Amino acid sequence: MTKNSDVPAAPKWSGMVPVDDTALAVTDTGGAGIPAVYLNGQFATQGYWRRVIAELGTGWRHITYDERARGRSKRSADYSFEAAVRDVDAVLSARGVDRALLVGWSYGAVVAAHWAHRHPDRTIGAVMVDGAFPHDWLDEAMEQRIRKMFRRMGWFLPLLRPTGLTPRMTAEQQADSNIELGKLSRERELGPVLDAITVPTRYVVASGTSLGSRGDEQERIRAGLDAVTVRNPNVRIHAKVTSNHGALLRKDFPVIAAAVREVAALDQR
Repeated sequence: MTKNSDVPAAPKWSGMVPVDDTALAVTDTGGAGIPAVYLNGQFATQGYWRRVIAELGTGWRHITYDERARGRSKRSADYSFEAAVRDVDAVLSARGVDRALLVGWSYGAVVAAHWAHRHPDRTIGAVMVDGAFPHDWLDEAMEQRIRKMFRRMGWFLPLLRPTGLTPRMTAEQQADSNIELGKLSRERELGPVLDAITVPTRYVVASGTSLGSRGDEQERIRAGLDAVTVRNPNVRIHAKVTSNHGALLRKDFPVIAAAVREVAALDQR
């Protein structure tokens, strides 16, 4: 399922794709395989996907990119979620891709959910890696906790920017992005999006904590997916792994790759 003899092989390419007031660093392995576009965690970079890509191999066309102010991409005046969704359009258009399989981790999984919902004709399927769980985890106390956490980290974040480990965003901008994600993740917001997905969608779910979570908070958030899988037969849990949120791309890349293969095999076009 990773080859299409009717599709000419695309050239290997890496460079900058202009969008709005910025430019995104994009890598396209080329080839004639199914295009898979990888959507990063909120402040992560395209390098996080290297193990998944290596596991899937050269029979696929892998497209990765750094989001605005992350990695090698340029700064922007707009770090909103809608800008992140527009960036998928920009990257796919720049690379001449009509239909793609979406693989999103954390924040990227929410982007993938919205893209699949809005563009079913352009979506082969989606793999959600420990993200896009409908749950009302953001309240006023949590919002203040998020702002406090990023203020505390604000003094050393600029020191890490030359390494590429942190985005070139202010602590306030990062907090705003995290709070917006909380609003988008509310059951009344994300639930209908997931219910309306019509393409094969598989989840790889982590265990334990994520950055800033306490106790069993993250497990309660993940439980919000259960009702979706009952309502929408297109959405299924491929696997729940023992790794936590931050480690599963590093430790469970074979499971993620298997979910990608499963979704590709379900494509009927």
